[in-house]
This record gives sequence, structure tokens and C-alpha cells, in this order.
Amino acid sequence: MARPVNSEPTESSFRMVARTIEQRIISGEITPGDILPAESRLAEQLGVNRSTIREAIRVLEQNGFVKREPGRRKLITSIPHSGDISQRLTATMVLNQVTFEELWEAMYALEPAAAAAAAVRGNDEDFVAIEANLAATRQALEDSASLVELDIEFHELVATATRNRAIQMARAPLSTLFYPPFYAVMSRLNAGQRLLTAHEQIYKAIRAHDAANAREWMEKHIQDFERGYELANLNMASPVLMPER
Repeated sequence: MARPVNSEPTESSFRMVARTIEQRIISGEITPGDILPAESRLAEQLGVNRSTIREAIRVLEQNGFVKREPGRRKLITSIPHSGDISQRLTATMVLNQVTFEELWEAMYALEPAAAAAAAVRGNDEDFVAIEANLAATRQALEDSASLVELDIEFHELVATATRNRAIQMARAPLSTLFYPPFYAVMSRLNAGQRLLTAHEQIYKAIRAHDAANAREWMEKHIQDFERGYELANLNMASPVLMPER
């Protein structure tokens, strides 16, 4: 049992308690959906005071491991949503001044792998959704803002077709930071037709279940972004910025 701390919770004490509870959830000792004991009981079990427990619960709520039952005071353990995790990773990359070049390298590693996996596991539902995206893209070749939105959607549809949640979760924060500079590229260069051609070829390979060709075309597509960034006179060494909401 941990040694009791003073009445004023310190950062180390409440975060230590939060990590303890979080680890118990991850290990399966506490099952998502279980009701946590009352603050006084938790404080007694962990050898800390209630103010420390209260701060620890706040951290767990922010991280998605605990939620309050609607209309009641009970605390229920939960599984963090991928969106919550993505937001924290996005903020971490911005605060650590990750550069666009680093972001591009990560996308170059991940997106071709996603295309190859989509070629293996994609189904008719995925094909219908991607075909609708391509049709909309053909109608938006002169609209930079729409093209960026459709490109985001295209890559999300490819990720969905992988049936791989790890790929989907890993690429989400990268995508959030990747596309604001991509809009700058699209608004300065007339690259709509080139983007559409790449998407059509990637989809053709996915539809044919040709993983190697899907990977190759996705690599070309991501390489095009780097070339476009240079042609638009934008600095790949600049740190990424938090997108405006």
C-alpha cells in the first residue's frame, strides 16, 4: 500500500494513482464497464487522500479511461476512443515541434502499407465508397478546398478497407497535421488531375487485389506531395502547426 501523502495533491502523487488505475484496466484486473469504488474507498485502498484521488480521476476522465454515469455520481471504467488518443498525439507532435519532413516520412511509411492491406481485404462496400469519392473528385478538379477534403476522405476509405485498426489509429494524428500544408500546395499548384490519376490507379490496384501495385502507386502519390511542397516554395523543415478548428 502506498504511503499517505499530504492534503495538497502533488502532480507526482495523483498521476501515479492515475497510472496505477490505468494499468489495472489495461491488464484486465479491472474490466471496462466496472464501477469504481467511491473516492473514500479508493483513497483507503491506495493509501492517499481524497483530493489526490479526485485529481487522479480527472486525469483518467481526460484520457478516456473513466466516465461518469449520466445523472449519477458513479464512475465507470471505459476504453479510450481512438479520437481522444489521436488528439493527444497530435498535440504532442506539435509541442515537440515535429517537422513536416518527419510527418511526410511517417506518411510515406504508413500509407503504402495501408494501400497494400486494402488490396488484400477490401470488399464491395469499400469499392462503392471509393468509386463515389472518385466521382466527386472528378467534379472538383478546380476547387482546391474540395480536393483536399476528398483526398482526406480517399485515404480514410483506403484505411477502412485495410480492416486493420492499428493502421487506422496510427494514421489519424498524422493525417490531421498533414493536410493543412497540403491545402497550401493544392491552392498554389494546378495538381488536381495528377491527384485524381494517382487515386484512380491506387483504386484500380485495390479493386484487382494487387497489393504490390497498390503500394507502388501510393508511394508515388506520397512522393508527389513532397515534390509539390518544394514547387510551392514551402519549407519541409518547418514545425507542424495545430490545425484551426
